[in-house]
Amino acid sequence: MKIAILEAPGRFEVREAPVPEPGADEVLVRVAACGVCTSELDVWEGVAGTGGFPKHLGHEVSGTVERVGQDVTSFRLGEPVALWTGRGYAEHVTVKDRHCLPAGDVPLELALAEPLACAVNSVELAAPSLGDDVLIIGAGFMGSLVQKLVLLRGPRHVVVADTRADALSRARAMGATRTVNVLEEDLPEVVRSLTDGAGVDVSFEVTGKQAPLLALGDCTRMSGKVVIVGYHQGGMREIPLGRWNWMAFQVVNAHFREEATIMRGMRTGMRLLTSGRLSLDGLVTHRFRLEDINEAFETAHRKPEGFVKSTVWMDSTSL
Repeated sequence: MKIAILEAPGRFEVREAPVPEPGADEVLVRVAACGVCTSELDVWEGVAGTGGFPKHLGHEVSGTVERVGQDVTSFRLGEPVALWTGRGYAEHVTVKDRHCLPAGDVPLELALAEPLACAVNSVELAAPSLGDDVLIIGAGFMGSLVQKLVLLRGPRHVVVADTRADALSRARAMGATRTVNVLEEDLPEVVRSLTDGAGVDVSFEVTGKQAPLLALGDCTRMSGKVVIVGYHQGGMREIPLGRWNWMAFQVVNAHFREEATIMRGMRTGMRLLTSGRLSLDGLVTHRFRLEDINEAFETAHRKPEGFVKSTVWMDSTSL
Protein backbone atom coordinates (compact mmCIF):
# COMPACT_ATOMS: atom_id res chain seq x y z
CA MET A 1 0.00 0.00 0.00
CA LYS A 2 0.99 3.68 -0.26
CA ILE A 3 1.45 5.95 2.75
CA ALA A 4 2.48 9.61 2.98
CA ILE A 5 5.06 10.47 5.65
CA LEU A 6 6.13 13.97 6.66
CA GLU A 7 9.92 13.82 6.34
CA ALA A 8 10.56 17.47 7.26
CA PRO A 9 8.58 20.73 7.48
CA GLY A 10 6.85 21.28 4.16
CA ARG A 11 7.83 17.92 2.67
CA PHE A 12 5.74 14.76 2.52
CA GLU A 13 7.02 11.68 0.74
CA VAL A 14 4.79 8.85 -0.49
CA ARG A 15 6.23 5.41 0.25
CA GLU A 16 5.26 1.78 -0.16
CA ALA A 17 4.47 -0.15 3.03
CA PRO A 18 2.87 -3.50 3.89
CA VAL A 19 -0.86 -3.56 4.50
CA PRO A 20 -1.20 -3.77 8.31
CA GLU A 21 -2.77 -6.80 9.97
CA PRO A 22 -5.73 -6.08 12.27
CA GLY A 23 -5.43 -7.26 15.85
CA ALA A 24 -8.18 -9.18 17.61
CA ASP A 25 -10.08 -6.01 18.53
CA GLU A 26 -9.18 -4.01 15.42
CA VAL A 27 -10.66 -3.18 12.03
CA LEU A 28 -8.72 -2.93 8.79
CA VAL A 29 -10.12 0.00 6.79
CA ARG A 30 -9.48 0.82 3.16
CA VAL A 31 -9.17 4.60 3.42
CA ALA A 32 -11.30 6.70 1.11
CA ALA A 33 -10.35 10.20 2.25
CA CYS A 34 -8.50 12.05 4.98
CA GLY A 35 -9.09 15.72 5.75
CA VAL A 36 -6.27 18.20 6.26
CA CYS A 37 -6.57 19.65 9.76
CA THR A 38 -5.39 23.12 10.76
CA SER A 39 -3.51 21.58 13.69
CA GLU A 40 -1.48 19.58 11.15
CA LEU A 41 -0.62 22.75 9.26
CA ASP A 42 1.32 23.92 12.31
CA VAL A 43 3.44 20.74 12.15
CA TRP A 44 3.79 20.90 8.36
CA GLU A 45 4.90 24.55 8.56
CA GLY A 46 7.39 23.79 11.34
CA VAL A 47 5.56 25.98 13.88
CA ALA A 48 4.76 23.17 16.33
CA GLY A 49 5.96 19.64 16.97
CA THR A 50 9.19 20.21 15.07
CA GLY A 51 11.12 17.29 16.62
CA GLY A 52 10.96 13.63 15.81
CA PHE A 53 10.79 13.49 12.04
CA PRO A 54 9.63 11.56 10.12
CA LYS A 55 6.03 11.96 11.28
CA HIS A 56 2.76 10.21 10.53
CA LEU A 57 -0.24 12.53 10.25
CA GLY A 58 -3.91 12.28 9.33
CA HIS A 59 -6.77 11.90 11.80
CA GLU A 60 -9.89 12.95 9.85
CA VAL A 61 -10.43 9.61 8.16
CA SER A 62 -13.23 7.76 6.37
CA GLY A 63 -13.31 4.53 4.41
CA THR A 64 -14.76 1.04 4.19
CA VAL A 65 -14.19 -2.01 6.35
CA GLU A 66 -11.98 -4.55 4.59
CA ARG A 67 -11.21 -7.02 7.40
CA VAL A 68 -12.04 -7.38 11.09
CA GLY A 69 -10.22 -8.98 14.00
CA GLN A 70 -11.52 -12.18 15.58
CA ASP A 71 -13.19 -10.36 18.49
CA VAL A 72 -14.95 -7.71 16.38
CA THR A 73 -18.67 -8.27 15.87
CA SER A 74 -19.98 -4.73 15.33
CA PHE A 75 -18.88 -4.15 11.71
CA ARG A 76 -19.46 -5.98 8.44
CA LEU A 77 -17.15 -6.17 5.46
CA GLY A 78 -17.67 -3.31 3.02
CA GLU A 79 -19.38 -1.10 5.61
CA PRO A 80 -18.66 2.65 5.25
CA VAL A 81 -17.14 4.10 8.41
CA ALA A 82 -15.63 7.21 9.98
CA LEU A 83 -12.69 6.69 12.30
CA TRP A 84 -10.11 8.23 14.57
CA THR A 85 -6.47 7.38 13.91
CA GLY A 86 -3.12 9.14 13.75
CA ARG A 87 -1.82 7.98 10.38
CA GLY A 88 -4.67 8.40 7.93
CA TYR A 89 -2.72 9.53 4.86
CA ALA A 90 -2.47 5.94 3.72
CA GLU A 91 -4.41 3.50 1.58
CA HIS A 92 -5.11 1.24 4.59
CA VAL A 93 -5.18 1.73 8.36
CA THR A 94 -5.99 -0.47 11.33
CA VAL A 95 -7.91 0.98 14.27
CA LYS A 96 -9.49 -0.28 17.45
CA ASP A 97 -13.12 -1.11 16.75
CA ARG A 98 -14.15 1.41 19.45
CA HIS A 99 -12.55 4.18 17.34
CA CYS A 100 -14.68 3.30 14.31
CA LEU A 101 -18.24 4.53 13.68
CA PRO A 102 -20.82 3.68 11.00
CA ALA A 103 -21.14 6.34 8.30
CA GLY A 104 -24.44 5.11 6.89
CA ASP A 105 -25.39 6.90 3.68
CA VAL A 106 -23.21 9.94 4.36
CA PRO A 107 -20.77 10.55 1.46
CA LEU A 108 -17.38 9.44 2.71
CA GLU A 109 -15.72 12.78 1.96
CA LEU A 110 -18.22 14.37 4.38
CA ALA A 111 -17.91 11.73 7.11
CA LEU A 112 -15.41 13.86 9.02
CA ALA A 113 -16.13 12.60 12.50
CA GLU A 114 -13.07 13.89 14.38
CA PRO A 115 -13.31 17.62 13.50
CA LEU A 116 -17.06 17.40 13.95
CA ALA A 117 -16.42 15.99 17.42
CA CYS A 118 -14.29 19.04 18.26
CA ALA A 119 -17.13 21.36 17.24
CA VAL A 120 -19.78 19.26 19.02
CA ASN A 121 -17.80 19.22 22.26
CA SER A 122 -17.11 22.96 22.02
CA VAL A 123 -20.76 23.90 21.55
CA GLU A 124 -21.95 21.49 24.23
CA LEU A 125 -19.43 22.85 26.74
CA ALA A 126 -20.38 26.43 25.89
CA ALA A 127 -24.07 25.47 26.11
CA PRO A 128 -25.74 28.44 24.37
CA SER A 129 -29.39 28.64 25.42
CA LEU A 130 -32.55 29.27 23.46
CA GLY A 131 -32.73 32.91 22.44
CA ASP A 132 -29.06 33.65 23.17
CA ASP A 133 -27.03 36.09 21.12
CA VAL A 134 -23.93 34.36 19.79
CA LEU A 135 -20.76 35.62 18.09
CA ILE A 136 -18.44 33.39 16.05
CA ILE A 137 -15.09 34.87 14.99
CA GLY A 138 -13.70 32.78 12.17
CA ALA A 139 -15.76 31.47 9.26
CA GLY A 140 -13.51 28.70 8.03
CA PHE A 141 -14.26 25.00 8.21
CA MET A 142 -14.35 24.74 12.01
CA GLY A 143 -16.21 28.03 12.36
CA SER A 144 -18.79 26.74 9.90
CA LEU A 145 -19.26 23.56 11.96
CA VAL A 146 -19.68 25.62 15.14
CA GLN A 147 -22.20 27.84 13.36
CA LYS A 148 -24.27 24.91 12.14
CA LEU A 149 -24.38 23.39 15.65
CA VAL A 150 -25.18 26.71 17.34
CA LEU A 151 -28.11 27.18 14.97
CA LEU A 152 -29.55 23.85 16.16
CA ARG A 153 -29.83 25.39 19.64
CA GLY A 154 -32.25 28.17 18.67
CA PRO A 155 -30.28 31.41 19.17
CA ARG A 156 -31.67 34.89 18.54
CA HIS A 157 -28.68 36.44 16.77
CA VAL A 158 -25.74 34.57 15.25
CA VAL A 159 -23.07 37.09 14.28
CA VAL A 160 -20.17 35.71 12.19
CA ALA A 161 -16.98 37.74 11.73
CA ASP A 162 -14.07 37.17 9.36
CA THR A 163 -11.80 39.02 6.93
CA ARG A 164 -12.82 37.07 3.80
CA ALA A 165 -15.85 38.08 1.78
CA ASP A 166 -16.40 34.57 0.39
CA ALA A 167 -16.36 33.03 3.88
CA LEU A 168 -18.90 35.58 5.12
CA SER A 169 -21.12 34.94 2.12
CA ARG A 170 -21.11 31.25 3.00
CA ALA A 171 -21.95 32.05 6.63
CA ARG A 172 -24.96 34.08 5.52
CA ALA A 173 -26.12 31.24 3.29
CA MET A 174 -25.90 28.90 6.30
CA GLY A 175 -28.14 31.14 8.42
CA ALA A 176 -26.00 33.80 10.10
CA THR A 177 -28.26 36.69 11.06
CA ARG A 178 -25.43 39.21 10.65
CA THR A 179 -21.94 38.99 9.19
CA VAL A 180 -19.09 41.41 9.79
CA ASN A 181 -15.97 41.92 7.70
CA VAL A 182 -13.66 43.18 10.43
CA LEU A 183 -11.54 44.98 7.83
CA GLU A 184 -14.52 47.14 6.95
CA GLU A 185 -16.72 47.39 10.05
CA ASP A 186 -16.19 47.82 13.78
CA LEU A 187 -17.19 44.45 15.27
CA PRO A 188 -17.89 45.61 18.87
CA GLU A 189 -20.02 48.45 17.53
CA VAL A 190 -22.08 46.07 15.39
CA VAL A 191 -22.54 43.71 18.34
CA ARG A 192 -23.62 46.52 20.65
CA SER A 193 -26.17 47.73 18.09
CA LEU A 194 -27.74 44.26 17.97
CA THR A 195 -27.77 43.63 21.73
CA ASP A 196 -28.92 46.97 23.18
CA GLY A 197 -25.36 47.72 24.18
CA ALA A 198 -24.94 44.61 26.37
CA GLY A 199 -22.84 42.31 24.19
CA VAL A 200 -23.43 38.72 23.16
CA ASP A 201 -24.17 35.94 25.62
CA VAL A 202 -21.63 33.54 24.10
CA SER A 203 -18.64 34.32 21.87
CA PHE A 204 -16.54 31.74 20.04
CA GLU A 205 -12.98 32.36 18.82
CA VAL A 206 -12.23 29.87 16.02
CA THR A 207 -9.05 31.21 14.43
CA GLY A 208 -6.10 30.45 16.70
CA LYS A 209 -4.93 34.08 16.30
CA GLN A 210 -4.20 36.87 18.77
CA ALA A 211 -6.52 39.65 17.56
CA PRO A 212 -9.79 37.67 17.81
CA LEU A 213 -9.02 36.85 21.46
CA LEU A 214 -8.96 40.56 22.24
CA ALA A 215 -12.17 41.09 20.28
CA LEU A 216 -14.05 38.53 22.41
CA GLY A 217 -13.74 40.71 25.48
CA ASP A 218 -15.06 43.75 23.63
CA CYS A 219 -18.13 41.92 22.34
CA THR A 220 -19.30 39.76 25.27
CA ARG A 221 -21.72 40.87 28.01
CA MET A 222 -20.87 40.84 31.69
CA SER A 223 -20.89 37.25 33.00
CA GLY A 224 -21.08 35.96 29.43
CA LYS A 225 -19.03 33.10 28.04
CA VAL A 226 -15.89 33.44 25.93
CA VAL A 227 -15.08 30.17 24.19
CA ILE A 228 -11.60 29.40 22.84
CA VAL A 229 -12.00 26.91 19.98
CA GLY A 230 -9.03 28.02 17.86
CA TYR A 231 -5.86 25.96 18.03
CA HIS A 232 -3.27 28.34 19.47
CA GLN A 233 0.29 27.37 18.57
CA GLY A 234 3.45 29.19 17.58
CA GLY A 235 4.03 31.75 20.33
CA MET A 236 2.48 33.50 23.31
CA ARG A 237 -1.02 34.92 23.44
CA GLU A 238 -2.21 37.82 25.58
CA ILE A 239 -5.58 38.78 27.02
CA PRO A 240 -6.53 41.80 29.17
CA LEU A 241 -7.07 39.63 32.21
CA GLY A 242 -7.92 42.57 34.46
CA ARG A 243 -10.89 43.52 32.28
CA TRP A 244 -11.94 39.91 31.76
CA ASN A 245 -11.78 39.43 35.53
CA TRP A 246 -13.87 42.56 36.13
CA MET A 247 -16.42 41.45 33.50
CA ALA A 248 -16.75 38.08 35.25
CA PHE A 249 -16.45 36.21 31.97
CA GLN A 250 -16.79 32.45 31.99
CA VAL A 251 -13.71 31.36 30.04
CA VAL A 252 -14.32 28.08 28.23
CA ASN A 253 -11.24 26.23 26.92
CA ALA A 254 -12.82 24.11 24.20
CA HIS A 255 -9.95 21.68 23.65
CA PHE A 256 -10.18 18.03 24.55
CA ARG A 257 -7.59 15.30 24.82
CA GLU A 258 -9.40 12.51 26.69
CA GLU A 259 -10.36 9.57 24.49
CA ALA A 260 -13.80 9.24 26.09
CA THR A 261 -14.65 12.89 25.36
CA ILE A 262 -13.42 12.72 21.78
CA MET A 263 -15.35 9.53 21.08
CA ARG A 264 -18.51 10.90 22.67
CA GLY A 265 -18.28 13.93 20.37
CA MET A 266 -17.68 11.69 17.37
CA ARG A 267 -20.71 9.55 18.19
CA THR A 268 -22.92 12.62 18.62
CA GLY A 269 -21.64 14.18 15.42
CA MET A 270 -22.15 11.04 13.37
CA ARG A 271 -25.67 10.63 14.77
CA LEU A 272 -26.45 14.14 13.55
CA LEU A 273 -24.91 13.43 10.13
CA THR A 274 -26.45 10.01 9.54
CA SER A 275 -29.90 11.19 10.66
CA GLY A 276 -29.83 14.17 8.32
CA ARG A 277 -30.08 16.70 11.15
CA LEU A 278 -26.72 18.10 10.05
CA SER A 279 -25.06 18.32 6.65
CA LEU A 280 -21.52 19.24 5.65
CA ASP A 281 -22.47 19.85 2.01
CA GLY A 282 -20.30 22.56 0.48
CA LEU A 283 -17.64 22.45 3.20
CA VAL A 284 -15.17 20.17 1.37
CA THR A 285 -13.98 22.33 -1.50
CA HIS A 286 -10.55 21.03 -2.57
CA ARG A 287 -9.66 17.38 -3.27
CA PHE A 288 -6.20 15.96 -3.95
CA ARG A 289 -4.60 12.61 -4.76
CA LEU A 290 -2.31 11.08 -2.17
CA GLU A 291 0.62 11.81 -4.52
CA ASP A 292 -0.34 15.49 -4.35
CA ILE A 293 -0.54 15.73 -0.56
CA ASN A 294 2.02 18.55 -0.43
CA GLU A 295 -0.25 20.59 -2.70
CA ALA A 296 -3.20 19.79 -0.41
CA PHE A 297 -1.32 21.27 2.55
CA GLU A 298 -0.05 24.24 0.57
CA THR A 299 -3.62 25.01 -0.53
CA ALA A 300 -4.88 24.75 3.06
CA HIS A 301 -2.12 27.15 4.05
CA ARG A 302 -2.87 29.70 1.28
CA LYS A 303 -6.68 29.49 1.53
CA PRO A 304 -7.50 30.68 -2.00
CA GLU A 305 -10.87 32.28 -2.64
CA GLY A 306 -13.65 29.76 -2.07
CA PHE A 307 -11.48 27.51 0.07
CA VAL A 308 -12.98 25.74 3.08
CA LYS A 309 -11.38 22.31 3.39
CA SER A 310 -8.73 20.17 1.68
CA THR A 311 -9.10 16.40 1.60
CA VAL A 312 -6.66 13.79 0.37
CA TRP A 313 -8.21 10.94 -1.64
CA MET A 314 -6.56 7.54 -1.82
CA ASP A 315 -8.41 6.45 -4.96
CA SER A 316 -7.80 9.03 -7.68
CA THR A 317 -10.67 7.62 -9.75
CA SER A 318 -13.06 9.03 -7.13
CA LEU A 319 -11.93 12.61 -7.77
